[in-house]
Amino acid sequence: MTVAENARRASIESYPDGPLIVRGDVEVLDERGEPIESQRRTLALCRCGASLIKPLCDGTHKTTGFRTDPAVAD
Repeated sequence: MTVAENARRASIESYPDGPLIVRGDVEVLDERGEPIESQRRTLALCRCGASLIKPLCDGTHKTTGFRTDPAVAD
């Protein structure tokens, strides 16, 4: 994989008790199928459902006590 390909490669990482972090060259669409404009290369997507700027995370998970299931070890 070239450096340019690696720079565009998308990844999604779930943060414990927090958002999904999306990095790379992706298009995020709203509920109407319209692109969500962002000047950032990294986006945080809400998982708790309480964000006021859904689908983006606004940090509300910290005040609501949102918890994810602990990772299951193999």
